[in-house]
Amino acid sequence: MSNRWFRPRWLIALVALVTAAGIGIGLWTTVASPAEASTLVKPSDRAVGTAEAARQDQDARVRNVTLTAAPATLRLDGKKVNTWAFNGKVPGPEIRLRAGDVLQARVQNRLPEPLTVHWHGVALRNDMDGVPDVTQKPVKPGGTFSYRFTVTDPGTFFYHSHVGAQLDRGLYGPLIVDDPNDTAAPRRDITVMLDDWLDGTGRTPDQVLDRLRSGGSTTPMPDMGAHDMESMPGMHDSESDGSKMSDSMPSGTNPLGGDTSDVTYPYYLINGRPPTDPATFTAKPGERIRMRIVNAASDTPFRVALGGSRLTVTATDGFPVRPATADTILLGMGERYDADVTVPRSGVFPLVAAAEGAEDASAQALTVLRAGPGPNPMPDVKPKELNGRLLAPGDLRATSSVALPARKPDRTYTVGLTGDMNTYKWGITAPKEQGTTLPVRQGERIRLVLENRTMMWHPMHLHGHTFQVVTGSDPGPRKDTVVVPPMSKITVELDANNPGQWALHCHNIYHAEAGMLTMLSYVK
Repeated sequence: MSNRWFRPRWLIALVALVTAAGIGIGLWTTVASPAEASTLVKPSDRAVGTAEAARQDQDARVRNVTLTAAPATLRLDGKKVNTWAFNGKVPGPEIRLRAGDVLQARVQNRLPEPLTVHWHGVALRNDMDGVPDVTQKPVKPGGTFSYRFTVTDPGTFFYHSHVGAQLDRGLYGPLIVDDPNDTAAPRRDITVMLDDWLDGTGRTPDQVLDRLRSGGSTTPMPDMGAHDMESMPGMHDSESDGSKMSDSMPSGTNPLGGDTSDVTYPYYLINGRPPTDPATFTAKPGERIRMRIVNAASDTPFRVALGGSRLTVTATDGFPVRPATADTILLGMGERYDADVTVPRSGVFPLVAAAEGAEDASAQALTVLRAGPGPNPMPDVKPKELNGRLLAPGDLRATSSVALPARKPDRTYTVGLTGDMNTYKWGITAPKEQGTTLPVRQGERIRLVLENRTMMWHPMHLHGHTFQVVTGSDPGPRKDTVVVPPMSKITVELDANNPGQWALHCHNIYHAEAGMLTMLSYVK
């Protein structure tokens, strides 16, 4: 039986305490006593339904889908690989909606373990967020659960299991929300889902987690990533002038530090295919295409480039930015980028996602953009754009249509990211008020200072909201997942406009499983 994401031992004990108090689902990680629990906005509270009613039009279109999670078999390099998947394939089926639609997803669990589905990046009603024992009870084997919520924001999102390390088994799929009012978008887009893969190759994600916990980086493990805990500069602030980051990212430099991942994977995939058998997208010379790039990996950041073309980023984590052009972009786990490209000419062009910081030069994923005759690229092809100009955090600015209005924060919290590879105990230190972690009230402006006190980078993800990265005078990008480099601080701001109990965690699932999570808690 796998470890339960968001259910470490201390949390299980607290669940028992809260259940005995008769409080119900939704409060486990924030409750210190029944009296304090009464001040929290629970997922079942009227405020959650009121917020959903405000999002939904009376004539909203309902999109019905069925997702069946069950054992499945894939072929990687001609080998059969047993895993778990939605509707028998990896990635799971693409769910496509229009902004304002209501998604009704019937999820059937045919796995031997409990399951929930999280709708990553979507500002949805709290009781549909899919966090086990926080916003819902897990769906038992053989059980069914129907998710129903309004999707208001257009953009690139995805769905995935939020139980244990199940994401690393292939339980994920794309969720694309079209903007019917966007007349400037390319007529065509393609979805590019990046993944690291080990399930069915002699190890399971649960076994990997157990091994990390038992030895961390001190135990010789040929199938784990090497960890170079070299000296780093002291804590520095990445918030005040994001443009400075551009000068710190020359070709060949890893902006994530010397320790980029915990696990070495045998395969890196794009849309479920290895580089030896890449998926192919057909195009015409001169055609303008939008690539919706999703990093659905569990432990691997990817550097992405298209041979023969630059990438013009138009959105990140579903929200538009002023167009920014670069040769290559770096995605942490959970991040999404929309990038427009123009097919330069007739020919065959490799889209490569290289595992950032990997010692093995062949550690990459590949797909092909075909706009004419010619052989497929070799699996280890290295387009020169991979070593070109890397998009820097300071390059991204929110468009005026989505930038948060200027406002003084009502609350400022410093959120400390802690842990190390030797013990493999990761954590978050967050302020509490009367036993409640990160309390907020509806309508407040919240500032979070994410302070990374570790020698490893962390992609920090907040459920149910998007925040704005504080970069100085210009509005930074709106995001729900942000990379916090080693020994650095990133400051973000958000408007508390979606009541409930919301998870804040590292989207390296092994770090989250080892304790790097907390809650943003709405109070009455």
